[in-house]
Amino acid sequence: MILYLGKGECHCKLIKMKNKFSLQNKTALITGGGSGIGEAIAQTFANQDAKVFIIDQNLDAANKTVEKINKKGLSANAYKCDVSNNKNVSNVINEISKTSTIDILINNAGIAHVGNIEACEEKDLDHLYEVNIKGVYNCTRAIIPFMVKNKNGCIINLTSIASSVGIKDRFAYSMSKGAVLTMTYSIASDYINDNIRCNCISPARVHTPFVDGFIRKNYPGQEKKMFENLSKTQPIGRMGTPQEIADLALYLSSDEASFITGSNFPIDGGFVKLNTN
Repeated sequence: MILYLGKGECHCKLIKMKNKFSLQNKTALITGGGSGIGEAIAQTFANQDAKVFIIDQNLDAANKTVEKINKKGLSANAYKCDVSNNKNVSNVINEISKTSTIDILINNAGIAHVGNIEACEEKDLDHLYEVNIKGVYNCTRAIIPFMVKNKNGCIINLTSIASSVGIKDRFAYSMSKGAVLTMTYSIASDYINDNIRCNCISPARVHTPFVDGFIRKNYPGQEKKMFENLSKTQPIGRMGTPQEIADLALYLSSDEASFITGSNFPIDGGFVKLNTN
């Protein structure tokens, strides 16, 4: 409210202020938005008034996220899509772009692999490449021409602390996330004059359904102990939450972050800088 005075008069004028980190009138496409970090990002963006599109190989999971968003009267839609399939990605992006201008791309979909080079078969390496690297390429390559045409866009790639530090038994995974890190820098540099920003987020361990499943599969009967051990690898003493990653993604996608491009944001409980082990 603004109050101003004239001769013998008092005037009040209501002015609606834009909320901080609002995504109103923006459309966001989130890959792997059916669970974990992707779901948290989809819900957070929708809560900030973005029109959300989720693409996920698991359409049932994506539709559950959409249902949660729609129940709040917010906008979300889901498409089944294999990000490693170039034709599939192009078809979905073209279909969405018929009715919506994609302002924000979140390259979140990815898979993990545990093991050193001897435990990594050629098929494992190829699979990591297809999803984690080519998936980012396919989605970005399909959307970039639209962003260039509109002279506006924001791309956020989900990488990992494994992209920039050595972590035991993460040979193939680190390779794939390191590639995404440098792809981020290249895209940011190539398209800075088109008003397209590109940054990446590098989480340490985040408590997601994937982590719970990994512990159950590899450490049956020791779930509680292993969860505690993995949590303690972060100096802060715990794993991150999907919502904490989503909040950082929200900031980087908002107009408040318009001066930020070509940057990597570790969100790691001190893992990279404070670990002394």
